[in-house]
Amino acid sequence: MKTSLSWLREFVELPADLTAQQLDDALTNAGMEVESIVDQAATVQGDLVVGRVLTIEELTGFKKPIRFTTVDVGRAEPQEIVCGARNFSEGDLVAVILPGGELPGGFKIGARKTYGRNSHGMICSAAELGLSGDHSGIIVLPPGAAEPGADARPVVGLSEVLVEVEITPDRGYEMSLRGLARELSYAFDAAYTDPATLVTAPGPTDGIPYEVEIEDTVGCDRFSARVVRGIDPDAQSPEWMQKRLIASGIRAISLPVDITNYLMLELGQPMHVFDLDRLSGGLVVRRARPGEKLTTLDGVARVLDAEDMVICDDTGPISLAAVMGGETSEWQPGTVDVLLEAAHWDPVMVGRTARRHKLFSEAAKRWERGVDPQLTLVALERAVQILTEHAGGTADDKVLDIDHVVAPATIALDPALPARSIGLAYDADQVAALLSRVGCTVTGAAPFEVTPPSWRPDLLAPIDLVEEVARLGGYNDIPSLLPPARGGSGVTPQQRRRRSVGRALAENGYVEVLSYPFVAPSAADQLGYPADDPRRSAVRLTNPLSEQEPLLRTSLLPTLLGTLKRNLGRGHRDLALFETGTVFLPRLAETAPPVMGVDRRPSEAEWTAANSIVPAQPWHLAVTLTGDAEPAGWWGPGRAASWADAVEAARIALSAAGVTADRVTVGADELAPWHPGRCAAISVDGVVVGHAGELHPAVVSAYELPKRTCAAELDLDALPLPPVTQAKRISSFPPALIDVALVVDRSTSAAVVEAALADGAGELLESLSLFDLYESDQLGADKKSLAYKLTFRAPDRTLTTEETLAARDAAVAAAAARFGATLRGA
Repeated sequence: MKTSLSWLREFVELPADLTAQQLDDALTNAGMEVESIVDQAATVQGDLVVGRVLTIEELTGFKKPIRFTTVDVGRAEPQEIVCGARNFSEGDLVAVILPGGELPGGFKIGARKTYGRNSHGMICSAAELGLSGDHSGIIVLPPGAAEPGADARPVVGLSEVLVEVEITPDRGYEMSLRGLARELSYAFDAAYTDPATLVTAPGPTDGIPYEVEIEDTVGCDRFSARVVRGIDPDAQSPEWMQKRLIASGIRAISLPVDITNYLMLELGQPMHVFDLDRLSGGLVVRRARPGEKLTTLDGVARVLDAEDMVICDDTGPISLAAVMGGETSEWQPGTVDVLLEAAHWDPVMVGRTARRHKLFSEAAKRWERGVDPQLTLVALERAVQILTEHAGGTADDKVLDIDHVVAPATIALDPALPARSIGLAYDADQVAALLSRVGCTVTGAAPFEVTPPSWRPDLLAPIDLVEEVARLGGYNDIPSLLPPARGGSGVTPQQRRRRSVGRALAENGYVEVLSYPFVAPSAADQLGYPADDPRRSAVRLTNPLSEQEPLLRTSLLPTLLGTLKRNLGRGHRDLALFETGTVFLPRLAETAPPVMGVDRRPSEAEWTAANSIVPAQPWHLAVTLTGDAEPAGWWGPGRAASWADAVEAARIALSAAGVTADRVTVGADELAPWHPGRCAAISVDGVVVGHAGELHPAVVSAYELPKRTCAAELDLDALPLPPVTQAKRISSFPPALIDVALVVDRSTSAAVVEAALADGAGELLESLSLFDLYESDQLGADKKSLAYKLTFRAPDRTLTTEETLAARDAAVAAAAARFGATLRGA
């Protein structure tokens, strides 16, 4: 909302010495965000004077018409000025800025030679002075406006102080001079004049000026109209009106349209002007019908929605109600008979319509915030008076007013509630006085019966009234006391696990990334999911950020691989990335969730029914690697990342999550998007919690990734939470190290052999790890050698050779009994 301080002063007696800071503080304390307070006189620096054009010489030979003028600016000699405008003549009064001055935007004026002539200053247009966007010509002042050499600022309208504020969505009444002045009267305890009381509006008559029918009294609960015939179509808006509109950021168009805009700013009541001669038959106010179209004033043909309200005549829709009029019925330059309409529309309907059609007109902005339904007849009477005063014509005595407005509901308020809620001692009389000040009718004692005024549709509940008491009582008087902080419960076990996993991977060289959880429908095909794969069933968002990515991910890999591809495109080659986040696994249901209001807590049955449809959202971890896992250099050739690194990343994550190595099993598996021969299932306590390995070549090709790119994904929520860790006793005795190489069938996995060795070795075994895999025709076509490093240690003594060998032999015996393993070379 933008307006001038002088206009505000017409309705509220502000202090004569009011400073910009005082005004800023008052508006801020009233709950508005002050965008700017600008003294227009200070926007133009230097000498801006009135000049009289003495001579005009037309210069030829240039691409555009140029004039060389001499201008009397009140000095001994006329000023020579070159000007390209053509809308002035000799003897006209103009606004001239002299050398040394500066226009808005930092444009400095000097004396220079141009078009072969000397130019000392500039004859100014309204756009150059920041008064409007009109570049069509310079400002020509009325004869006798001032003498040459006088300060031009007050003459051209640069003497105003412009105020611009941002209005919160719940206070639509502040989007008018009526509302702003009312708020300032509270702040300065000043006398206030309601502009709605400056005219006496006639009530509805038995006869009507035009036939109107309302089919939907919820979308439009009040519709008022007046008719004026025989106006002068060439009548111009008065200068004072044009200046106020321009100062408010609205361009002057024509007298009837300017009047509606002016009253919208002054009263807050949007209006519309119809050309009476272009209407066909009576008007019908209704919801749009499927397939109907309307070309609005901006020239756009719009397909209407069934929720849109429209005003129709016999030809169909002629106006998108409360948002924008239509081309077929708008005011034309030759219009002599007009129908003035002022109505009251449903704010929810207007807000949805404006967003649906992306038409955020000044009228729509006010309607969706709420407009006083009692203003329609007042606004019409004021419009008729201004129109007939400046354009002549005859106002029809008939007045239409279809009124279905529901009176504001009475709110029961405990007088002690403001004090309890705010923490200040407001007594009952003070509460009643503050609420009465904003226009509420307060009756009763305990509780108060409070009826909000018609211009405050935001006052619906006792807490809204408490907010008004706090606001008018003064936000600055509310003590800034922080409540005592309760002892925190710390992070949850799940949060602690996620942090530990992320920290462990970062310490091992992985870089964390964060991705949006949205994917394209093609992601399932890119990852090669089979047709019956449940991961293909994804939740589709009703209002996605991007129509290209409307689905919620069922795996972290699509977004993580997309990030990997983006980094490869930026020139990175050796990458190890990880991401933790939720995936969304839909629960298919045949029924919609129950509709739950906000007036009460949902019942257990409603809560259960609603949650039964909410998708499961487990927390996953995914890693991906490409390029070199160990860089090449003077120390050696380096090593490319392989499926084993993806498996090791899973082991690192499980270890950080508190899962001991003996509970983890790695076995061969087949699952998209991994290579069928290089995919490992990661199990904890026999339950598969994820997969790791090399990506399928088709997936690598779909994402344009390097060959042999690897990845892993784990369901962290499927892991059991670790128990309280019991500290192990650290032995100070030396370990005994023994290597064993076992020959087994090629189909036997290293993990099960490792488990057998651990079982057979007994309590003396401290650790065991695979360090070599060997395959050769000498071993046999279906044989392989697995070499393990076994570490033995006793907590209370140094182990003897005999004890160590016995433990090793027991381990080998267990592997031999289960898998027929034999010692290599035996």
